[in-house]
Amino acid sequence: MKFCHGPREACGVFGVFGHKDAAKLTYFGLYALQHRGQESTGIVSSAGKSIHEHKGMGLVPDIFNNQALNELSGDIAVGHVRYSTTGSSVAKNAQPFVASHEGKTLAIAHNGNLTNAKELRNKLEKKGSIFQTTMDSEIIVHLLTHHSKMGLEEALVKTLGKLQGAYSCALMTKDKLIAFRDPNGFRPLCLGLLDEGYIVASETCALDLIEAQHIRDIDPGEILIIGEDELKSIKPFPERRKTFCIFEYIYFARPDSTIFGQNVYAVRKRLGKKMAQEYSIDADFAMPFPDSGNYAAIGFCQESGIPLEMGVIRNHYVGRTFIEPVQSMRDFEVKVKLNPVKEILNQKRVVIVEDSIVRATTSKMRIKTLREAGAWEIHMVISCPPLKHPCYYGIDFSTKGELIASDHSVEEIKNFIGLDSLCYLSLPGMLEATGLDQDSFCLACFNGKYPIQPKEGFSKFHLEF
Repeated sequence: MKFCHGPREACGVFGVFGHKDAAKLTYFGLYALQHRGQESTGIVSSAGKSIHEHKGMGLVPDIFNNQALNELSGDIAVGHVRYSTTGSSVAKNAQPFVASHEGKTLAIAHNGNLTNAKELRNKLEKKGSIFQTTMDSEIIVHLLTHHSKMGLEEALVKTLGKLQGAYSCALMTKDKLIAFRDPNGFRPLCLGLLDEGYIVASETCALDLIEAQHIRDIDPGEILIIGEDELKSIKPFPERRKTFCIFEYIYFARPDSTIFGQNVYAVRKRLGKKMAQEYSIDADFAMPFPDSGNYAAIGFCQESGIPLEMGVIRNHYVGRTFIEPVQSMRDFEVKVKLNPVKEILNQKRVVIVEDSIVRATTSKMRIKTLREAGAWEIHMVISCPPLKHPCYYGIDFSTKGELIASDHSVEEIKNFIGLDSLCYLSLPGMLEATGLDQDSFCLACFNGKYPIQPKEGFSKFHLEF
């Protein structure tokens, strides 16, 4: 049983170069990035002449122990936490993906989705490539080996020139760590420094945990090659308009991270502030469903003057359970994670502050539980506009049928969930709250304007795998 009411993102990547504790640092980096993927995890290290790997299905502390980390020797390592948006959730799809070709070994950790994956895979298979997994990440390695005679740098340029879509990656060879990011910059990737070693991570919160200095973001379209006495940046592609994923601010990233140059906590508070400016609601208090709505709720309450309460309490020890509840335990899936405080809710008018509504089924169950706890009125404000269109760049709604707002009005969604009122933040209000240039974001899930059009058969390909 999985507990997730919001959208889920592909994964998190982490890499270390030039540090004697590379594997252990990677473990802690992945621990900090666990929110980006909970299905599988892995670390691959290089001791120069030998490559070591350890991967498995489950959470970071469940897969690694001291013995496993001690066996991952070397001063270079890459790690990955995965939620499968492409490729099924099975052990063979755990990353980093490792491949050997002509005596050379590569390991790649990839965040994002390739929109031309089906086309590339078909071409490679016709040329004789045999795929070991169903991940589009493996395509990158096959392309690199096809161009290997050109040398690493030229092979990277040639390979990335064929990719379309979203990719923020850490690639390890026996003596180098390479970070690269798609020219649109959909997914975050940053560079840090610890002692004399370099760190690559999806989010700055992973740098904070290991006390690494945040140097800068890897630029969109940049290839950064880190080797012994070498830090080489290549920008081989024409500059494009940046299309950062705005959901990093709304939902995905940890609030203590700095993403695209802005602190996530501060952005979420501003989203809440904008909601309070756009909608006036008379209520006794406002509350989030922990933890996704917490920081927008703070901003909403500070701006509106409505008191903030925690009307539901989160059980922080919920993982996966395969034991069916007894028949008398109604709404088990909701209550095992979030339990209402009846004394707070009874006979009260409540505003729920949420980050998003995807399918609305979980929201419906939660509102039913609040009604049963005695809430008189329940209103909901959402810190983004309605999600109406599929995402092709690394979020797990790849078809319209998964989005209730794609074919239902706000009034219909309100009635389905069981609310007294439902308000979404406007698109201009959301963009203003980010603090960045309003042309810097991918807004396709809201307006259907895709910065990179997916190839024919994209959705079918990714659903099959």
